[in-house]
Amino acid sequence: MQFFLQLMLNGLIVGALYGVVAMSFVLIYNASQVVNFAQGEFVLIGAWVCWWLLTTYRIPFVWGFLLTLAFMMAFGVLIQVVVLRPMIGEPVVSVIMVTIGLSIFFQALMKWMFGVFAQPFPPIFPTTSVSIAGLHVQTVYLFSLLASVSIMAGFAYFFKATRLGLAMRATAWDQQVAQSLGISVRQVFAMAWAISAMVSTVAGVVVGVANGVSSGLSFFGIKVFPAVILGGLDSIVGAVVGGIIVALLENLAQWVDATWLNVGNLYEIAPFYVLIVILMIRPYGLFGSRDIERV
Repeated sequence: MQFFLQLMLNGLIVGALYGVVAMSFVLIYNASQVVNFAQGEFVLIGAWVCWWLLTTYRIPFVWGFLLTLAFMMAFGVLIQVVVLRPMIGEPVVSVIMVTIGLSIFFQALMKWMFGVFAQPFPPIFPTTSVSIAGLHVQTVYLFSLLASVSIMAGFAYFFKATRLGLAMRATAWDQQVAQSLGISVRQVFAMAWAISAMVSTVAGVVVGVANGVSSGLSFFGIKVFPAVILGGLDSIVGAVVGGIIVALLENLAQWVDATWLNVGNLYEIAPFYVLIVILMIRPYGLFGSRDIERV
């Protein structure tokens, strides 16, 4: 039972991190109706940049983390302006293929620059883990939980109380109407990619501190994608709920496998099976908007 409770606690913490990355998917989709298959590479690049700053220049973690966020914000804007802005008006499938091409390119680039072996972060926290009601939690995951909750609260405030957030919501609702109201759709697109890159960096740094940085971090985007579909591709709340559900399912499958089945790696495929079942019942996800088309 203690093993089960430990896995559920880890699932809640990691699920919040999944939810943060899932929100990045939703943010770009709401702004431009594009699914960014290079989201996992944003996670990887952010982790490598932070690791490089900390190991090469020996700067404190807080400053390295903030510099990484600033870099990734500029990087997200650059990708949108240089690569994706010329694709405005093109078929959605073409834009998605561009994001897949970006994913392959950045994977190869990161392997060429930093190698293929995992690199550990320098020690950051004075203690590696803490005990909560008899359960052990890595300090970096507590930092992850705090960062995830802060980002979620920031998203809620941003979309409801800021002009740019309202502009993003208007653009997601109808781009032509938003333009008629004087909203710069191009600016909204660039800001969506910038925020998405920054938020993904948080996940990359947390996982990198816990397990080391390697090209395997790019797989994080694929693991999060079921959470995006499960919650609803256009729902911020659904992204958070979907992330927590997927992480809990992973850990529950690991518990069942370790206790009874002994299949091995069941936790990696269990969320996808549950995803298929739920989508058979609710094709638009738990919180996704239902599109009605008249033919």
